[in-house]
Amino acid sequence: MTDPRDFIADEAALLDAGRLDEWLALFAEDGRYWVPLLGAAQADPHSHNSIAYEDRLLLQLRVDRLKNPRAHSQHPASHCQHVLQRSIIEREDAATGEVELRTPFIYVEARGDEQVMLAGTYRHRLVRDAAGWAIRQKRVDLLNAARALPAIQLFI
Repeated sequence: MTDPRDFIADEAALLDAGRLDEWLALFAEDGRYWVPLLGAAQADPHSHNSIAYEDRLLLQLRVDRLKNPRAHSQHPASHCQHVLQRSIIEREDAATGEVELRTPFIYVEARGDEQVMLAGTYRHRLVRDAAGWAIRQKRVDLLNAARALPAIQLFI
C-alpha cells in the first residue's frame, strides 16, 4: 500500500492533468470535499456557511459540468497547478484504518489571460479500502478565506 503522503501528491497530479474522473474515484462513497468560509477557524460545515461542501453526488455533477463541451465557464478551458509541501501525518487510527494529514499548498488556476493564486492548508482524512487509500474528507483551509475570492472553476 502506498504511503498516504504519496497519495496526496498523486491526487494533486490528477487534478493538474485534468483527469477529473480518476480524481473523483479517489473519494470514498461517503467522501466529502469541504472549503470552509472561515478557514481553519471553522469547526464544522454545519455551524457556518462554507465556500463549498460537497458529497460524491455534487462532486460528480461538478465534474460532469466541467467536462461538458458547452460549459460556458470553460471557454477558454481552465488549467491548474498545485505546489505542495510534504504532507505531515497528524493522526493514525489502526482500528479504523483512518489517517489524517496536513499539507500546506499553493494553487494556481489559469484561464485565458487570467490567473488566480491561492494558498492554504489541505487536511485530508483518508481511509484504507480494497484499492488502497480513499478520501473520506478533503478540507481546504484557504489563507484569508473570508476575503472576496474570484470564481474558482476547478478543484482547489
